[in-house]
Amino acid sequence: MDSGAIPIRLETDHLSIHFEDRPALEEISLRFYPGEIVSLAGPNGAGKSTLLRALAGMLPASHGAVKFNGDIINGPESCVVYVPQRTSVDWSFPISVADVVLMALSDRRSRFMPFARSDRGAAHAALEQVGMDMLAGVQISQLSGGQQQRVFLARALLAGGEVYLLDEPFTGVDAPTQELLSRVFQELCALGKTVITATHDLEQAAETSSRIVILNRRVIADGAPASVLTTAILGEAYGGQFWVLNRMREQGAAR
Repeated sequence: MDSGAIPIRLETDHLSIHFEDRPALEEISLRFYPGEIVSLAGPNGAGKSTLLRALAGMLPASHGAVKFNGDIINGPESCVVYVPQRTSVDWSFPISVADVVLMALSDRRSRFMPFARSDRGAAHAALEQVGMDMLAGVQISQLSGGQQQRVFLARALLAGGEVYLLDEPFTGVDAPTQELLSRVFQELCALGKTVITATHDLEQAAETSSRIVILNRRVIADGAPASVLTTAILGEAYGGQFWVLNRMREQGAAR
């Protein structure tokens, strides 16, 4: 992407995050632009989820800053929509699919004010976009992993925003849901939105992203998939994990 004339949507300026005396991220300087899909990749503990939460204004910077449209953010920003990992949510809670999606609007109205018909119509439209409108009245405990992820995406779409941050959206979902997620991300990109995902799946990242950032507490590489998914870069980021995984792939291909 030629970013020369494109405004910076979201950026980190020498961002560091420490948990007590343990550094989770160190000196992260990144820029994210409208109309791109960026994957954050790296080994377990690399700081991918931490970076997403910092970009969402949910974690304060120990050093440096996060900026949205050039302004430092010190808390959640309504134009930055965060979608957590499915495993972080209690799916046994007695609530319907439609009500989960409507939670995207809860901070815009009094807790005692019922949702308007227009709100419910917008929620239904978001569910329709992800193929879940027929399950609007179903309790979330009855959903599969792929259906849960679609509900999360519908809620994010209803919230609206300029930036969408998704933590491991492709993990544990079926192939049709992966295809749907990829399609919706491309649609958001075409509208000038910014989509940033954390992922463990390098092949998925290469297929769905315009850009990949390889992390391991610091930025190891940042660029187009073909330029960063190299043996040297992945070896530096993943260490022994990469060599084991690469050997397993080679053995699988030889069978």
